[in-house]
Amino acid sequence: MGTCPASKPGGGITIKTSERHRQPPHATSHVSLNALIRIHAGHQREEARHCPAPDTDPQGVARRERRILPRMATAFGASNLPYAMRSISLFLGCLVSSLSISLSCSAAATAPGGPAGDPARLARIRGAKRPPIAHPVLFNTPEADALLAALEVFPADNPWNQLVTGWPVHPNSKAMVASVGENKPLRCNADMGFVLVPPEQKRVEVKIVDYPGESDPGPFPVPDNTPIEGWPVGYQGDAKWRSLSLDDVQRNKLNEDADRHAIVVDPANRMLYEFYHARKTATGWEAAQASTFDLKSNALRPTGWTSSDAAGLPIFPAVVRYDELKRGVVDHALRVTVRKTRREFVAPATHYASPHTDPSLPRMGERFRLRQNFDVSGFSPEVRVILTALKRYGMFVADNGIEWAISVAPDERIPPLHEELRRVKGADFEVVTPPR
Repeated sequence: MGTCPASKPGGGITIKTSERHRQPPHATSHVSLNALIRIHAGHQREEARHCPAPDTDPQGVARRERRILPRMATAFGASNLPYAMRSISLFLGCLVSSLSISLSCSAAATAPGGPAGDPARLARIRGAKRPPIAHPVLFNTPEADALLAALEVFPADNPWNQLVTGWPVHPNSKAMVASVGENKPLRCNADMGFVLVPPEQKRVEVKIVDYPGESDPGPFPVPDNTPIEGWPVGYQGDAKWRSLSLDDVQRNKLNEDADRHAIVVDPANRMLYEFYHARKTATGWEAAQASTFDLKSNALRPTGWTSSDAAGLPIFPAVVRYDELKRGVVDHALRVTVRKTRREFVAPATHYASPHTDPSLPRMGERFRLRQNFDVSGFSPEVRVILTALKRYGMFVADNGIEWAISVAPDERIPPLHEELRRVKGADFEVVTPPR
């Protein structure tokens, strides 16, 4: 038990930058000029999350004013209107001074087509018989293994399924690897569990509390047994959490600060639903953000939109699962976190989460590949499967977090992986780009 350092309440091994979160509305009745400047700085950080509209775009400025000015009016209150007007004038002056900032984004409305993945993968999936599903099924069960074996996740030419063994190395690969850490080890988080639901699963409302403008509409087929990130492995290794039930975790009984991703998969309809900061309350489910992905399509999220991952990418297609390790092949790209990213994204990502413009930093959606001459013969069968996938499919930069951390399902059946993976260093990777 305990495949990797588990994603625990309180953050565990994964960390996030402040740009991942919006600033809450300000509710004080009187705000000083210094406080106003702090508000402006906070909203500049908020804006740093967004693309593609550059600050020089009048429509983008109008959108910013519509978001920020009502919050400022609430902050000041009607009783201090002259002071509020002077302060708002100061704020608008700061805003005008920021119009020279230029943003650089790169994305497409649909995932770029390319060479199809391994034909053996498609033959295996389409040759498998999907068993009926009559009730929600948790990921760490034999029933889930059978359902997943017959699930085609995205079309064959989707970026998640493309073989990249022959792709050229990015001209700035060495600098980007160095920025992440040449001597830092490869790691794994036992974090992303999920639940599989039948096509007739009851749909429920999920209250979106932080990112309604970048969330897909509900209702969603979220069952009562939806696991929260890290469940169950992340709650079994510490006495503080060991006694918690799934319902306790869903309701965040200990009020721990963590990402709390929740993932729901409808295998019959090939639909995916992912949530950030999910929590069950007395009145139903709520989440900071909700994303819906059609696993039959190459369509991306709208340009500039986040998802439950900062890059706007889905999480489920990237997770290393027990059924894959048992079968002896992971036939898709993985996701990876790095501590610092660039203020850009590249397809299939649709969103960035950084104020940094240094070209030596990787963009959201950057694809790292394990060197083709890296010797995997001295590793256990399970780790060899993962390393082979990193040679064939690579891994996408998906979020800000600890360096070189991939996601593995928090499944008790997966053997320990972490110490072996740490033998692989950052210098063993390279950034690749699609062939022209």
